[in-house]
Amino acid sequence: MQLQEFLGQVQHQARMSSLDEALSATRATLETLSERLQGGEPENLGAQLPGEFKLMLNSHRDRTETFSSDDFLQRISEREGVDLPVSVFHTRAVLNVLQDAVTPGAIEHVRDQLPADYQRLFEAGSEGKMSH
Repeated sequence: MQLQEFLGQVQHQARMSSLDEALSATRATLETLSERLQGGEPENLGAQLPGEFKLMLNSHRDRTETFSSDDFLQRISEREGVDLPVSVFHTRAVLNVLQDAVTPGAIEHVRDQLPADYQRLFEAGSEGKMSH
């Protein structure tokens, strides 16, 4: 999948007004995901994506952190600079397009590294709501 196609799908699914918004949401999601994944997983995922996304996935490779899905969504909201409910909607769109853009095995490896509370973000039909 090419960059414009990926961003166009994110823009459409998240009902954004521009590709710049889609890029901002994608960058925030992928950079935060890269902080959470271990080993070579970000590189493996990035190998199947446009080059610009490889840089986003490798931006935090010097450290791996453990944080909940609620913290994951909060970090994305702060990075993207939008309110949390909007960011959750955007994050779900990015993850949905990501699942379509890479092989099922690559997504399974990502999901296998994430705790159960993250799985709701990948499920079709889920709203990915915060669990407070």
